[in-house]
Amino acid sequence: MTTPNKELLFVALGGSGEIGMNVNLYGCDGKWLMVDCGVTFADPNYPGIDIILPDLSFIEDRLDDLVGIVITHGHEDHIGALPYLAADLGVPVYASPFTAGLIRDKFDEEGITKQVKLRVVQEDQSFKLGPFGISYVPLAHSIPEGNAILIETKYGNILHTGDWKIDEGSGASTADELIAVGDKGIFALVCDSTNVFNAEASGNEADVRDGLDDVISAAKGRVLVTTFASNAARLATLGQVAKDTGRQLCLAGRSLDRITRVAKATGYLKDLPPIIDWDTAMKLPRNQVLIVATGGQGEARAALNRVSENNHPIKLDRGDTVVFSSKQIPGNEKAIGDIQNRLAAMGITIITDRQAFVHVSGHPGRPELAQMYKWIRPQLVMPVHGEMRHLAEHARFAIESGVPGAVIQKDGDIIRLAPGTPEKIGVATVGRLAVDGDVILPADGGTINERRKVAMYGHMSVAVAVGKNGQLIGEPDVKLQGIPVEEERDPFIDEAIDAAEDAVRKAGKGGKNRDALREAIRLAVRRVATRWTGKKPVVDVLLIEA
Repeated sequence: MTTPNKELLFVALGGSGEIGMNVNLYGCDGKWLMVDCGVTFADPNYPGIDIILPDLSFIEDRLDDLVGIVITHGHEDHIGALPYLAADLGVPVYASPFTAGLIRDKFDEEGITKQVKLRVVQEDQSFKLGPFGISYVPLAHSIPEGNAILIETKYGNILHTGDWKIDEGSGASTADELIAVGDKGIFALVCDSTNVFNAEASGNEADVRDGLDDVISAAKGRVLVTTFASNAARLATLGQVAKDTGRQLCLAGRSLDRITRVAKATGYLKDLPPIIDWDTAMKLPRNQVLIVATGGQGEARAALNRVSENNHPIKLDRGDTVVFSSKQIPGNEKAIGDIQNRLAAMGITIITDRQAFVHVSGHPGRPELAQMYKWIRPQLVMPVHGEMRHLAEHARFAIESGVPGAVIQKDGDIIRLAPGTPEKIGVATVGRLAVDGDVILPADGGTINERRKVAMYGHMSVAVAVGKNGQLIGEPDVKLQGIPVEEERDPFIDEAIDAAEDAVRKAGKGGKNRDALREAIRLAVRRVATRWTGKKPVVDVLLIEA
């Protein structure tokens, strides 16, 4: 059991060596603090799965020592696991007002609101959790109330940035305020690495307004803009663009409705123009409506995908325009491409950030990282929120920029930051859990592995009736799913039946050993499938004793 002694420890249970699923632990004087608790989204390697959760067994074995969960901001990769895991952790969750509103919605939906203490923290408020002093440091991001967390301990102070960028018009901490944070003496800057390969700064949201104004002013028909639902700053920009271009604003997507409701309840989006409903939007002249829709990452159930398949109340036609005001997340290329191909076939004009200035990232490029180092003046940088190539490059760039030290770690590494020279002292259990309907199960466990095999190779079931002495009774019954025989299905099944019968006959009286007989039938039938298709399907054998 790893219990932090008189030292400062760091352990990432997610988000280091990957982008998404951010979960970070700090250990000090016998206690642990968790920062963020997010999800990642499944790829085709997880058939039937949409959401992947972090395996928190390391801290679940130490719940008596966990003092709380502090949330940096409201993106899914930082809060999405809370409705599934927070009740079991049994500690308070601390979040700023807007982020707390998003979390409360999730708790209400999951029915755990009364089981988890959700503490709303104002951004200028400081508080103590065990041996940790906690203060929020507002930073710009693509969602309201992005915050770094200043963690003060007797062994050194940490600034955990969360996701951030520099945007002077965002109302985040000023340069002087960040210099004042650095004046406290920051031992380690635990910092976002997503855009470390970008040579340019991410850019300002105000500049995107001009780019969107140009694109939408030139459009002749309906315009649909897709962006991340959580990007309330972009939604505010689009509200201004609607006014600038003489169009009325329509929203399509449940998550957009939720973000808008929570934002307004916490004092944001005050200048958003009135929202018209879908029916009104469809009745307006085509050049008088601006639709904002979810689904820019290719999500199957989101509004844009349904619009592209013509099964949504919002309709687009030849000459209309779709603007992708978002960055393409790696892994989503095919899904996004499929939507864009369908839109192109409809005669829709497609505009992405490659054609026009319609998006800025919410993460820091190299100039912003270098500026943060100068303001904060950490003794070392510890990169997080990135794949290993991002983390390694960030560490290299920090040293090149004059930071005295850098620590490269990955999920599960237990790092002693202080006292002494930072070093890895152990390994924590890490992994992935899949949300499969109403069940949470290991993402690489038996169920998902079986599903992968069926998806890859197909499935056969063979029912065989045998007598007490192992003799065959009647004809075996063979059923197929996903076996690539198409027009040759019937002769293939006939040969599989013959193989099953031969296996029973060869077993003879030895067929009394039912396990051995079942395995002989399975192998005989699978050999037929391999000979016909080159694949080794999953074969299940049902023995019926007559």
